[in-house]
Amino acid sequence: MTATGRIGAATSAAWRSFLRRRTAVFFTFFFPVILILIFGVLVGTRPTGGGLFTESPAYYVPGYLAVVVLFTPLSRVGSTVARHREGNRFEKLASTPLTRPEWLLAQTLVNVLIIGLAGLLILGLVVLLTGADVTLSVVVVPFVVVSVALFCGVGALLGSLADSQDGVIAASNSLALPLLFLSDTFVPPDLLPEWFQPVMNVSPLTYFARGVRTVVTGGSGWELDLVVLCVLAVVFFALGAYALPRTD
Repeated sequence: MTATGRIGAATSAAWRSFLRRRTAVFFTFFFPVILILIFGVLVGTRPTGGGLFTESPAYYVPGYLAVVVLFTPLSRVGSTVARHREGNRFEKLASTPLTRPEWLLAQTLVNVLIIGLAGLLILGLVVLLTGADVTLSVVVVPFVVVSVALFCGVGALLGSLADSQDGVIAASNSLALPLLFLSDTFVPPDLLPEWFQPVMNVSPLTYFARGVRTVVTGGSGWELDLVVLCVLAVVFFALGAYALPRTD
């Protein structure tokens, strides 16, 4: 079997595994919807007033997308790796032609599909419920794909290093929550202390949020953000694939 055939078979198996976990399917799509209803509808934005949500609705589109781009790969890939370790599946995987990078690529492709569907739902709801004036562009697609690959690599690292599935969940939440709110997503940089603003550039999610915001608001200059994400994605995907155990 060729590499394409191996990756395709592993992707199909991972997709069916996701669909069998109905709770995971439900909350993958339900969680970002809840955030939109709370922040976009109940709280709302006040472009001419004070408070946290002082920007236009379109400003927060990258934040809503970041929820699934960040949380879904970290939790799904991390938990899958931990579950495979506990079930001694990597020992069985080592006896097959499927390599560790191919296995991780298959997991990444499934997450791209899941997050792509969730992203379309999010964009539709944001426009419908908040009246956000967004520019739809295919440029958003590479931002999502590259970022998913990046955080799948991080998820693989967490799953390989944590001692249990509970440990993966705790580690992913501890990493994801600060990144979500301190990466130029929901909180504008000028609302944070001046000394902290350069620190935001350490977060990969910052480049996703800034790049996507530039695209959906019809701006220019998103290319550098995408290049940075591509470099980080290659690095973390390689580290994640390398960290995957050969045996359990």
